[in-house]
Amino acid sequence: MRGAQRALCLLLVASASLAALYLHLWAPKGPPSVDLRRPPPERLPPPLPPPARAYPHVPFRLKEEVMELLPRNGCSCEAEAEAGLALPLRRRLFGPGPGGLDFASAFAPGERPRQLRLREREYRSYRNRVQTPADRLLIVPANSPLEYPAQGVEVRPLQTVLVPGLSLQAPARSRYQVNLTASLGTLAVAAEVEGVALRGEGQPHLSLAAAHLDHLNRQLQFVTYTNTQFHPDTADIVQFSTDGHSAAFAIRIRHPPTPRLYGPGTPGDGTATGTGTAAGTGGWFAGRNLAVSQVTTKYVLWVDDDFIFTPRTRLEKLVDVLERTSLDLVGGAVREITGYTTTYRQRLSVRGGGAGGDCLRTRPGFHHRLAGFPACVVTDGVVNFFLARTDKVRQVGFDPRLRRVAHLEFFIDGLGVLHVGSCEDVVVDHASKLALPWRRSEGERQYNRYRYPAARDDSLRLKQRLFFFKNRFKCMAGD
Repeated sequence: MRGAQRALCLLLVASASLAALYLHLWAPKGPPSVDLRRPPPERLPPPLPPPARAYPHVPFRLKEEVMELLPRNGCSCEAEAEAGLALPLRRRLFGPGPGGLDFASAFAPGERPRQLRLREREYRSYRNRVQTPADRLLIVPANSPLEYPAQGVEVRPLQTVLVPGLSLQAPARSRYQVNLTASLGTLAVAAEVEGVALRGEGQPHLSLAAAHLDHLNRQLQFVTYTNTQFHPDTADIVQFSTDGHSAAFAIRIRHPPTPRLYGPGTPGDGTATGTGTAAGTGGWFAGRNLAVSQVTTKYVLWVDDDFIFTPRTRLEKLVDVLERTSLDLVGGAVREITGYTTTYRQRLSVRGGGAGGDCLRTRPGFHHRLAGFPACVVTDGVVNFFLARTDKVRQVGFDPRLRRVAHLEFFIDGLGVLHVGSCEDVVVDHASKLALPWRRSEGERQYNRYRYPAARDDSLRLKQRLFFFKNRFKCMAGD
């Protein structure tokens, strides 16, 4: 009898072990953690250049599943077959659900062509203003005898720098020669090497020739570049050539960003309160700009006036995340009186479109977990309880035209600027808004009139117009 019981126990233990192993191996896993506590490796992945030659005689087959992932000239905000989670205030904070929203409908039909023309003219002007030669794709030709810096050479405006990495790896010949040509500066050498002939020193075009390859390569180690045409942030594309071969590389010309450093300050008890008075109808985002403009500390904490701090509101945790990672903003969680807690984590993506504009999509969730902080993730948008780097919030700013209802717009304007995180273990309580209408004070009734605009209010139409023109979006869809 005991032998049978022992065998049964061993069978149960073995079955449980096999089940645990199966779950470990086959259970779906979430996104991996990414360590943002250290700078990324300086080593770049191998480039993926376009084909240099055409081979019409070689057959090929397109992979549709890959082609769908590539950029195209148009986009759509039609609903995708992806289940979404209906959260409280989801539509108010993060836009529409499945089905999409056409922003052009905010304009009268006869006004839309004119708005499209104006927007495209402004968009072309914007691209001309922000794009520089540094945005050009430069490919290092394979099997070229020329060695040169593909990127990473930088000089301050009107100053000089050594150009590292220049070399010629050519087969034996009687004479070796290379040529360098710049457009925004001049070329020279910091030292002269015996047996090397120089022509054009101190000019945009420099020629170097020698009978011995080692001498020429030694001379190339002393080549300098001096910027002569001032621009605060651009690049000079330098041409590098020898017999039958040519290449190009960029020298970045810019003022490095000026650091904004914050000292520890003087000790205090944190009880000092400052107030700023804005116009009575200045609006929600204009008020946020006013508030942030008065902050003198490294970080700014944003909360609503009806949030209640509890022992779980561990702001030091948010400070630790910002101090130890590359994140710019980290949100917490908000707990309602019902016990429901949410972070409103939001993923934002933009699909490039044609002349009609781009497509914005919002999805709840996050991109990956934050290594070293088990309760934290990286996302694009968070709830209205966050700690952020003050200078980054100012850099993005709050559009003062959004007076009544706005939240997601700040994070949309911050795409590409803000690195956003969210920690679910830092929680603030939300005071109850459940009150009988006849028990509300006059101040509460007035607040509700501003906070929740009537159906005839134009606030939502204004938001659509801003999405359409300012952000150049055609439509928005969300899950």
